[in-house]
Amino acid sequence: MSKLVFIESHNLKNKTTGLGTFNYELIKGFSQLEFNRLELTLNTKNPKILEAEFGNKFNYHKYCELSRLKLFRTRKKNDLWHSLNQNTKVEPYHVNNYLLTIHDVNFVEEISSDMNHNINKLFRGKLKKSTAITYISEFAKKQTHRYFNIPDIPEYVILNGNPITTILDTSGFTTKMPVDKPFLYSIGDFLERKNFLSIVKMMVHITDFNLIISGNNNKEYGFEIAKFIQDNNLQNHVFLTGKVDDLAKQYYLSNCHAFLFPSIREGFGLPPIEAMRFGKPIFLSNKTSLPEIGGEHCYYWDNFDPENMKTVLFEGLNHFYNNKVKMETFMKERAESFNWKTAASEYLKVYEKCLY
Repeated sequence: MSKLVFIESHNLKNKTTGLGTFNYELIKGFSQLEFNRLELTLNTKNPKILEAEFGNKFNYHKYCELSRLKLFRTRKKNDLWHSLNQNTKVEPYHVNNYLLTIHDVNFVEEISSDMNHNINKLFRGKLKKSTAITYISEFAKKQTHRYFNIPDIPEYVILNGNPITTILDTSGFTTKMPVDKPFLYSIGDFLERKNFLSIVKMMVHITDFNLIISGNNNKEYGFEIAKFIQDNNLQNHVFLTGKVDDLAKQYYLSNCHAFLFPSIREGFGLPPIEAMRFGKPIFLSNKTSLPEIGGEHCYYWDNFDPENMKTVLFEGLNHFYNNKVKMETFMKERAESFNWKTAASEYLKVYEKCLY
């Protein structure tokens, strides 16, 4: 008889976020594999959309916001519950085996380091009932161990895959952004930890390039950046696109002169490996997981002084484009090393270890 695995995947409703991308790409990886001894159920707000894409490969459970409340939790006794991130409030009513995937514990640094704070108590509750833990990077594991006492249970590090597996034809794409001069590109959620303001400040000292940043900038941090652009007369130099679809993202990634990602807190960091797929020079902060993900052929900022950032940028660009063929090859090879089918296969092995 097949073992029942419930995958708490409701975050895939928004594939433009890191968690949404993780959920969707992992499920897509599962869909390419055989798992005859397992029966996987996906928790989703729109089962029909997933069923249209994946058919009977999975079972589907309709997500309801009330399921965050204990009284309305899912009562079916699954053999394994897989929580796809550390912050979800959707939990099982009954627990047989519980697998927790941890992306980061940034909430300790950003919200409260008081272990009696509710967010830390909720996370400790997840740890207490876990049968096993997976982390998306060695950094995520190290960070979790720094702040929490981890139960004596199996732990695994499974790196994410690259969301860009197919190169789209962007020749017919038209952008409203000015691309008449070389441009630098970045993309991500407009949260303070993404540190976009540092690269905008750097642009005060750069006239050779434009800067284009994509993401949901209609929030407080986006307003702060927009004000800096206005106050420093960068309106014809720095451009915020808002959210973009896959076609637009690939257009900017494939046509940019370099990809910049100065994030100071990152459990993994998907955008840099997407840019690697196009063989671009990648500039990252040297914080948290980014050196682990970027590898030896990316370029790193160790501080965010604007003039220092400019120096690192121009030295890196000179190095990359003076060795363009070799460096493009390095980037593309590293991009190919991050594979969602491989990641999904590793998760299935963990399911098996938890259940058999």
